[in-house]
This record gives sequence, C-alpha cells and structure tokens, in this order.
Amino acid sequence: MANTTLNDLVSSSETRRPTIRIGRILIYGVLIIGLLQAIFPFFWMISASLMPINEVTLGYLLPTRPQFNNYVDAWNQANFAQFMWNSVRITAITVVGQLLFCVPAAYAFARMKFVGRNLIFGMLVATLMIPDVAILIPNYLTVIWLGRLSDAVLGISWINNWPALTIPFMASAFTIFLLRQFFAQIPEDLWDAVRIDGGGHLRFLWSVVVPLSRAPLMTTLIFAFIGSWNALLWPLLVTQTDAWRPVAVGLTKFVNTDAPTALHLQMAASVIMIIPILIIYFFTQRQFTEGIASTGLKG
Repeated sequence: MANTTLNDLVSSSETRRPTIRIGRILIYGVLIIGLLQAIFPFFWMISASLMPINEVTLGYLLPTRPQFNNYVDAWNQANFAQFMWNSVRITAITVVGQLLFCVPAAYAFARMKFVGRNLIFGMLVATLMIPDVAILIPNYLTVIWLGRLSDAVLGISWINNWPALTIPFMASAFTIFLLRQFFAQIPEDLWDAVRIDGGGHLRFLWSVVVPLSRAPLMTTLIFAFIGSWNALLWPLLVTQTDAWRPVAVGLTKFVNTDAPTALHLQMAASVIMIIPILIIYFFTQRQFTEGIASTGLKG
C-alpha cells in the first residue's frame, strides 16, 4: 500500500510539472530581439560618446579608456548653453499654455452639456489623423498673419520669437482627448456633492477633478515636454537666428556644419540632448504608467 501511494505521488508530481510551450518560447524570443533592437542604438551612442575618434571609426563596441572630456568639448563647440536655455523657455511656456487651455477644454467636453458637443469633439479628434507636414504651410501662413497683427498692435513679433514656437502648440488635440477620457470617468456623485455645497463647474474642476487627475495630467505634461524638446522642423521654419532656436536645431547644426566628421562629439552632443528627457521620465515613470492605464477606458 505504501509503495502504491508513493508511486502515485511521484507520477502525479511528474504530471504537474510545467510543460515548455513552443509558442511561449517564440514570444519571448521575439520580445528579446525587439528589446535588443531598441536598446542597442542607445548603448552604442553612449559608448561612442566616450571613445576617441579613431576607436569610433574602427568600430569598437566599448571604449578602451572613457573620454569624458568629449561631453565638455561637445557642449562648448555646439554652444549648447544657449540652445538648452532656449529649449527650457520654449518648453516651459508650451507646457503651461497646454495646462491653461487643454484642461478647461477637456473638462467641457467631458462634464458639460452643450449643443454640438459630440460633433465638435469628433472634429477635434479627426485632426489627429492629419499629418503634421500637411498643415505645416497653413500654420506658417497663419503665424505670419497673426505676427503682423501682433507686431502692429502689441509690438511683439511672432517670427523668430517665442510666440511662433509655443502658441500653435498650446491647444493640443491629443492632450484634450486624453484628459477628456479620464474626466468622463469621475463619478457623478462628486459633482452632485459640489452642487449641494453651492459650487459650480469652476470649483468642481479646481477642487475635485484636478486633484484626482494627477496621473493623466503628469502624462500629458511628459508628452508636451518631449514634443517641445524634440521639435526640429517647425523651429527651422519660423526662426532665422539662434536667439530662440531649441536644442534639436542646435544639434542638427552641430552635426551638419560644426563637426561633420567628429562622430564621437556628435554622439556626446546627442547624449546631452536626451539627458533631460531621461531625468523627467525617471522621476515620473510611475505617474506616467498610471496615467496611460487610467485613460481611454471609458468614452
């Protein structure tokens, strides 16, 4: 009896062993390959930024002796102090402008009832399907016209100045859509409580909606920061001098004209450009993940 019971336990434990599935192996293999493809360019960029020029041209994978002075040389030769300061100002103005315009617009689409709300929101979302290149020239002509009007009335020119680089991006259809999806999920009971307390839409937005929406707000801020920091084509179109050109334009100028053969300095300059984005994401990755997971669940 004891031997039979022992055999049964051994056989049952063998049957409960997890089987290796070919499909799962293939999935993990594809994921690992995709991970390597995504990581390797960044790895090589950082590695090449620490090499002398001869090791880069010879195809070394790792530097024999890290050259940290490459970052100092790239910073000075590319005049990154000015371009970084320009990007900080442009990004700050754009992010604040998106908060001022997109949050009330998203709240209106999510919580307020007015004639044509769904139609207007549908038209707004439809603009996401239009390529940016297709509206580049219309936006440029609009900025020129508004710049002339602003220069005549207020004495502020738009071209080659901060208004052309920031104002067209303060009302983001993507940001409004993302925030509207989250605002629509807030329970109606909270609105009823504010109404009983004598408050209106403005108090409900400031006291209830905004505190509950920290994660999606942080997500939209990250997207706005990345979009403004990486902007290249539009700043090249609306600026003629380096007075307000952002860091992406400065990097392009450095690669094409200042150091066309210094690959190690080009990689060092590229690393310098992406460091602020990595820092922002490192400190906000939790809110970013929560914001993506909590939006778009309910229309």
